[in-house]
Amino acid sequence: MNSLSDSVFKDIALTALAPVIWGSTYIVTSQFLPPDRPFTAALIRVLPAGLLLVLWMRTLPALRYWWRLLLLAALNIGFFQALLFVAAYRLPGGMAAVVGAIQPLLVMFLAWAVDKRRPLALAVWASIGGIFGMALLLLSPHSVWNGVGIMAALLGAGCMAAGAWLTRRWSLPLPVMALTGWQLLLGGVILLPAAWLADAPLPALSHSQLLSYAYLSIAGALLAYCLWFRGIARLSPVAVTSLGLLSPLTAVVLGWVFLGQQMSGLAMVGLVMVLGSVVTVQISGRR
Repeated sequence: MNSLSDSVFKDIALTALAPVIWGSTYIVTSQFLPPDRPFTAALIRVLPAGLLLVLWMRTLPALRYWWRLLLLAALNIGFFQALLFVAAYRLPGGMAAVVGAIQPLLVMFLAWAVDKRRPLALAVWASIGGIFGMALLLLSPHSVWNGVGIMAALLGAGCMAAGAWLTRRWSLPLPVMALTGWQLLLGGVILLPAAWLADAPLPALSHSQLLSYAYLSIAGALLAYCLWFRGIARLSPVAVTSLGLLSPLTAVVLGWVFLGQQMSGLAMVGLVMVLGSVVTVQISGRR
């Protein structure tokens, strides 16, 4: 029994590393990357990492799985990244994160509506508490409610939730690294037209900018998504998506530590509520 508990704890801890790494990319992007090139940043993050993994694994999916793989790549990578940056440019980061916090509830709804798996009340209330905690942590009276940004954030959350649910539901017969590589590669191909048409060409890059792009690709895509899809294969989609709340939480803490950003007492209450929500959903997922 103890070995099983240790195994589950290890799976949760390794999966949690993915959103923590994603949370660190906010400070890297804002402080080191060329401005106003969101789709290019997303493309550079996912396409090289996908190409490396595909070449390393050399695993070609069976023809009958390609349409599923393409849909997963669109939901988890291509559409999600594009909508994420649309929301980020039209909303304050806090507002986008609060809207994105509905992902665990969306996964519960999909499992209930399609798989006829009724969610535990504890998980539902914990997820709602996580949304309120995120609002206390990130929102302010001056937050801007932009309709297009809100819609993009909602659609992005829906894409990520549906992608996590379908990834677990279909369980494609591919090694985790091959599954990750193909999704990153195909997602990068989906992002390519947006980066080409919407973003300005990159200027000459400094050494720090090159290292930042390398970090986004190697840590933010190759490593983080391998851990994320490994977690989806071993944990419930609700438990995995609730760990996604650690991403904006990490961004706030890093901004507080390294950029001197202030945190009010109410924000600290929100931080505790978010952590409590994540822990409670993990506990409920064991039942």
